[in-house]
Amino acid sequence: MSGLEDKLRRLIETVGPISVADYMSLVLSDPEHGYYTTRTAIGLEGDFITAPEISQMFGELIGIWCVAAYEALGRPPHLSLVELGPGRGTLMADLLRAGRVDPGFIRAAEVHLVEISPELRRRQDASLAGLASPIWHDRIDDLPAGPLIVVANEFFDALPIRQFVRSERGWRERVVGLDDQGNLAFGIGAAAPDLGLLPAGASEAPMGSVAEINRPAEAIVATLAHRLVQYGGAALIFDYGHVKSGFGETLQAVRAHHYADPLREPGECDLTAHVDFERLAQASAAEAATVLGPVTQGDFLLAMGLVERAGALGAGRSAEDQQNIVAAVERLAGPEEMGTLFKAMAVTHPPMMLPGF
Repeated sequence: MSGLEDKLRRLIETVGPISVADYMSLVLSDPEHGYYTTRTAIGLEGDFITAPEISQMFGELIGIWCVAAYEALGRPPHLSLVELGPGRGTLMADLLRAGRVDPGFIRAAEVHLVEISPELRRRQDASLAGLASPIWHDRIDDLPAGPLIVVANEFFDALPIRQFVRSERGWRERVVGLDDQGNLAFGIGAAAPDLGLLPAGASEAPMGSVAEINRPAEAIVATLAHRLVQYGGAALIFDYGHVKSGFGETLQAVRAHHYADPLREPGECDLTAHVDFERLAQASAAEAATVLGPVTQGDFLLAMGLVERAGALGAGRSAEDQQNIVAAVERLAGPEEMGTLFKAMAVTHPPMMLPGF
């Protein structure tokens, strides 16, 4: 039994079943045993791989997008270049290299990283050596005042969700408790949600339907949108998820690049859920920000010149290298890979015409 599993069992024995959101928070962020606070999970040697680790082209194209946003802002002399959940720093490193096409952008940009993991902060510092002297923050609220450009790749999927199930007693919150053998198990709690939280059509949904609500994601997007309206700037969000709110269970665990039981060996597996882009867009618009998209990641990258960049990157390279580049393009943008499931959405103020949308 992992240290976190024992801690969770004792907690549940003391206070009773806990929400799925509380379970996710403890599994991912517990100071002693949390998944993100105790390990570096990204890469072939880890549990999952993200788009920046697949190819440098992903970060490079985002770098070009950030330069376009900088120009649309009127080329401010100073701006905060922010990444939320920057992993090993690969995306930011590639972004900054591509951003050298506009020296004014590089001079203006001060790099800020929102990251809670001490180990990942060390990796990020090494990745950005010679490119930037990043400033780290635990919270978005700690970012400085002024214009900002924000990038968030696979950040929102790891924020804790609440799950609600339609039962014979109506909609009730899903909880994590203990079964007769003392093992972690899902159950149905007594609390009924505010029906205004649920997607449209909740009263007609079939029995057993699951609704997932990610209030932390909505709050973070609203905070970003408020700051963009206050100071000016743009935020670019990539994640896997759905364009329209609806019903369905998407909570999943991944370990060593394979799906796992989310209740088994807590703290040893990554936990994520699909992002509801409609609700993120609504939270942004409520702050008077402009929303671009969402569009599929494949459409965004192709519009940004992924094929052309692949051709330039492969010119003069060996046949094996060229084949690897083609495979990376397919994985990033192919409809059977990341191209359709993953979406891209931008939030701006003032309204901007930006590439990719």
